[in-house]
Amino acid sequence: MSNRVLVAGLFHETHTFLESSTPLSHFQQRLGKELLDARGDGSPLAGFLKVADDAGWEVTPVIDLRATPGGLVEDEVFSHFWTSFEKIGGPLLTQSEVDGIYLVLHGAMVTRSLPDVEGELISRIRQLPGADSIPICGILDLHGNISQRTIEQTQGLIAYRNNPHTDACETAERAARLLDRILQTKQQPVSIWAQPPIMWPPTGTGTADDPMKTLESMAREIETSNEEIAAVNVMGGFSFADTPDTGVTFAVVTFGKVETAQSELQRLVDWSIEHQAAGNKVDRPLADCRNEINTDVEAGRTPVIVVEPADNIGGGAPGDTTELLRFLLEEQFPNSACVINDPVSVSLLAAHQTGDPVTLSIGARASSSFCSPVELEAELVSVSDGKFDLEDPNSHLASMYGIHIDMGPCAVVRSGEVSILLTSKKTPPFDLGQLRSQGIIPEECSVIGVKAAVAHRRAYDPITAITYTVGTAGPCSSDVTSFPWKYVRRPIYPLS
Repeated sequence: MSNRVLVAGLFHETHTFLESSTPLSHFQQRLGKELLDARGDGSPLAGFLKVADDAGWEVTPVIDLRATPGGLVEDEVFSHFWTSFEKIGGPLLTQSEVDGIYLVLHGAMVTRSLPDVEGELISRIRQLPGADSIPICGILDLHGNISQRTIEQTQGLIAYRNNPHTDACETAERAARLLDRILQTKQQPVSIWAQPPIMWPPTGTGTADDPMKTLESMAREIETSNEEIAAVNVMGGFSFADTPDTGVTFAVVTFGKVETAQSELQRLVDWSIEHQAAGNKVDRPLADCRNEINTDVEAGRTPVIVVEPADNIGGGAPGDTTELLRFLLEEQFPNSACVINDPVSVSLLAAHQTGDPVTLSIGARASSSFCSPVELEAELVSVSDGKFDLEDPNSHLASMYGIHIDMGPCAVVRSGEVSILLTSKKTPPFDLGQLRSQGIIPEECSVIGVKAAVAHRRAYDPITAITYTVGTAGPCSSDVTSFPWKYVRRPIYPLS
């Protein structure tokens, strides 16, 4: 008989310092058989389904909720998820009709009442009649703030290894194969957790650079040299969440001796503490880079990419701060471009024809405490429905939504040399198809403003002559000491 596996997804990276919240209406929702529509779309759910099909599992799809990173999640979201999960999974577990559970999680979700959503979810599952011995596997984002109860109540949560997250679908397959191994052999591994007193900003968690580069290399060496260790997770954490679990964590999934796993974890902890300063990357002020950017453009070293982590959409920022836009408008670099999330402006432009001159007040809709709107006269270049498919199926965006992306209604306006893509849904700039689908050819731009921290690199590095990562005013500053921390554990580096 085939094994029956429940699958569900709950995915959000929560920036707890934002004033705005994330209600249920902001989540994309799939219920029941709708989850099966993810087959072949490049998402983590697609990775699970591929292995499930190959293994001949009877898949019982429950619910999948996911939203772009943002502010505190309203409690109704978790309540809605849990009601759906309990309604379908509860009776099956009670009747011993479930062989395994697979969860597609992020790891840094926070609601108003729950600082550790993933840990709470797994604890509730374990309390359901019949669920105490069911293997739970799945995936985590390496930016999760992962609690001990999340790891040690499960048998195989595996984190992405790459940032940008080019391996999300692959990681989902790896976790599903681990579940299949458990179901086939009837041997359950043990998951062990460790957490050093360290917190790094997102700019310090790119896996192409240290400290994450060496930590990931150490993790792969541990897996290779210890055949009983099924997985080693290195999780850089998400430093914009004020919770007791915020920060770097490590986990080992082992079929062998717990003592061996603990020893290997301690090596990772010790190395991370010794090299903790390498991950505390704070950005140069934009003003300090102005002359250098001008020199590069004049010399033809283009495209120049100006990366603005403080308004990192992938970290929860609204994508509508205006300091970088003002810089581009002042300098008027030939054929320059940026993206601003501004549904109000897009709506106003719907009444115009392409080619019309328009007067706009752009940006600062959700970030007025950091900047003011830009008043400008421009030409309306184009309007669209904002939908596009990823050029790169392994884009970081695929880890969130698969290959089909919807920015909401969009408009492109041009002011002098600056093309501005206005979106209705904040969309992380992780794939060149975002610009190209709207008629902006990134390779032909002299300067492009990018609201990101690290995840843009997969798309932009191959076409970029020079990159500047700059400090501006915004809610995702790389200076983590600037936030009003209340709940994070102490001591923790780099907080005093």
